Amino acid sequence: MRLNKFLSACGVASRRKCDEIILSGQVSVNGKVVTELGVSVNEKKDVVAFDGKVVTLPKQFVYLKLNKPKGYACTKSDEKGRKTIFDLVESNVRLINVGRLDYDTEGLIFLTNDGEFANLVTHPKFHFEKEYQVTVEGEMKESELAVLRAGVVENGVRMPKAKVKFLSFDGKFTKVSVVIDEGQNHQVRRMFDCIGRSIRLLKRVRIGAVTLGGLTRGKTKPMTEEEIAFFKENV
Repeated sequence: MRLNKFLSACGVASRRKCDEIILSGQVSVNGKVVTELGVSVNEKKDVVAFDGKVVTLPKQFVYLKLNKPKGYACTKSDEKGRKTIFDLVESNVRLINVGRLDYDTEGLIFLTNDGEFANLVTHPKFHFEKEYQVTVEGEMKESELAVLRAGVVENGVRMPKAKVKFLSFDGKFTKVSVVIDEGQNHQVRRMFDCIGRSIRLLKRVRIGAVTLGGLTRGKTKPMTEEEIAFFKENV
């Protein structure tokens, strides 16, 4: 098995992130530091360590969905000393976050010790939809929504099209649904910046067929077999 795949399967990080970890010299195989990509290991015989600690394949996989609040970073340890989503989770196994949400964005995110599942959900070639509820100040015009649907132009480059639906206007704030199937950095916020709209609240409510539902902010819930199977069966 390729070393990056083994590390990912052990729940260290996504496969792409594991490549970075290997290149940084944080991984050893049978006591020897490995800094080259493409190395293979025998998962039954070789001893693999990350940051000096031996890692092994999980005997049982854990899949959780979390309703991330604003004010939490999607990382194991934050260089700025901010609270992280792992402060919200009690688990005796090493978990990784599947993708990310901005510090000021709330909503649905997955946590697991199955690196292959994480790679599956986040890999750009599979185009799993992500739905966000966006709240902005004032009343949005249909012409603005049309621009978002067609793909806004940022610095001369057209961003991907999006599915955009008006949800409500309460006299002060407009709420819309935005569905994207690509994972560009800060994509939704950048879309609204391009039309001169500042987002008041950004909340992810769906990934693929899995919805946030009534999950309380800051709480986790095990994913169902059907929810897990959706991603494994639709690739």
